[in-house]
Amino acid sequence: MNSSSVKQETTQKKKAINLQLLVRIFSFTGPYRRTLYLCMTLAIVLAIVSPLRPYLIKVSVDKYIGNNMLQGLIWISVFQFGLLLAESLLRFWFSYRANWLGQTVVNDVRNNMFKKILHQNIAYYDRTPIGTLTTRTINDIEAINDIFSEGIISIVADILTIIAIITVMLGTDWRLTLVCLATFPLLILATWWFKEAVNKSFQRVRNAVAALNAFAQEHLTGMYIVQAFAAEERELAKFETINQEHRDANIKGIFAYSVFFPIVEIILAMSLGLLVWYGASRILNYGATPGIIISFVLYLNLLFRPLRMMADKFNVLQMGIIAGERVFAVLDSEEYLADNGTLSAEGMKGAVEFKDVHFRYKPDAPVLRGVSFDLQAGKTMAVVGHTGAGKTSLISILNRLYETESGQILIDGKDLKEYDVYSLRSKIGIVLQDVFLFSGTIADNITLRNADIPRVKVVEVAQMLGIHDFIMRLPGGYDFDVMERGNTLSQGQRQLISFARALLYNPAILILDEATSSVDSESEQLIQHAIDTLIKGRTSIVIAHRLSTIRKADEILVMDKGTISERGSHNALIAAKGAYYELYTAVEQKKVKEVL
Repeated sequence: MNSSSVKQETTQKKKAINLQLLVRIFSFTGPYRRTLYLCMTLAIVLAIVSPLRPYLIKVSVDKYIGNNMLQGLIWISVFQFGLLLAESLLRFWFSYRANWLGQTVVNDVRNNMFKKILHQNIAYYDRTPIGTLTTRTINDIEAINDIFSEGIISIVADILTIIAIITVMLGTDWRLTLVCLATFPLLILATWWFKEAVNKSFQRVRNAVAALNAFAQEHLTGMYIVQAFAAEERELAKFETINQEHRDANIKGIFAYSVFFPIVEIILAMSLGLLVWYGASRILNYGATPGIIISFVLYLNLLFRPLRMMADKFNVLQMGIIAGERVFAVLDSEEYLADNGTLSAEGMKGAVEFKDVHFRYKPDAPVLRGVSFDLQAGKTMAVVGHTGAGKTSLISILNRLYETESGQILIDGKDLKEYDVYSLRSKIGIVLQDVFLFSGTIADNITLRNADIPRVKVVEVAQMLGIHDFIMRLPGGYDFDVMERGNTLSQGQRQLISFARALLYNPAILILDEATSSVDSESEQLIQHAIDTLIKGRTSIVIAHRLSTIRKADEILVMDKGTISERGSHNALIAAKGAYYELYTAVEQKKVKEVL
């Protein structure tokens, strides 16, 4: 197969895919088909009405003005005014309903998109920039709205209008019509150039917007690091490069618009010139009337108005389809954990067992290598080890945030995959080292905006943890606004809020990534009390940094390069003088240095 055949086949395939995407986008209009049919009906009616006013003007000039029939002129003028008013109302209703349909479809698609995002596998977010997903959810879905407001429906209405006008012109004087439309090949060439130029610039703009969103999202989130390492100028230079690409892409589109519209005006002027030249000769030879010439001037203006915007609307349609392709790529993603389990976690006791569990984030980078252990219900296990030993991965697979490669995880003797994933997670409480708080009040962050949880329950949990007094000292108490990511609270205060969040849902299993660095002495005492309260009577797996927590654990698991190197009680592991003894000694020496 030669290269031209391959190119033709690719083009045909692309067109088929675009058509398929367009059909899929329109499938979202299912609940609103009456509005869609109304818009199409209005498009047909407007196409029929459009040539009537120029025709009535021709009649007015030739029949009433030419024959000095004042009474008839008054009545036809009144009729024209009524027709103008009716057409304006129809255009308003057409535009309003088409935009209403677009916004309603966008609302549904955006809801489906966010629902999909909420249920994606956590691994999906490890490799997908948040800014890119933001662009898909906001900008790209908004482009789908343009398919309805400025795209296919508007294009169909314009095409029907053009057909109706040309039909009436041909019926009135076909020779004059052909002369007026002699410039159309130039218009077709200009339109094709404009469509291709703007289409390329639109694609560049979309890609640049996604890159800008991703870059801004990442750097606003990590602003502390940027400023702490005095990297403002370097990051500004990177942003300026991305922003320049966005600017250049827009300028390309602006250039196309700046060239195309004057060209269309020139072509229209040429058509009007041909009309005047040929029409004048026809009038002199009594082959046409003044009313016909005047009506043709109006016909040409009505004809060129949609033609000016036709190419732009086709680009809008194409960009809407491209945006739809990106949106559907997210909607069609199967990167989520299969929830085939039916077992309810209600009444879970919390006994945990790992059997030869293997796990990796990437195919060529194993993280856990044959991990096996058991933890009785109500007991506490501390997990220690150097950075990269696999501690966080161990707790990430317990509540199925990630899927294991092989092996088996049992809870109360049942395979983890037999549980309904949402029921399972409702019985596993997590307190991470990097605490994330949402914008809103302290009460909102403790309940995660669950309206079914009364305020009295929130207060009860806070009192149980011993943090009620600390909350009440804040302006507004439980209604204190923590701002984005909890920036108005200290690290220790944020962690105390996360403890309350975990306890409120009364988990059977507690996963605790204990963060203790950079907290004040008051918060440290509250945190220790909160930890003791949280783990009491619960199965707890604690990534321990604090010696007091490690000593209190019923068992200690020492991780090293994805395997369990040691396991036992604190005293037994100290006596063995192995890896745990070295870690413990290093921590003790660090404490002595800090005191000195």
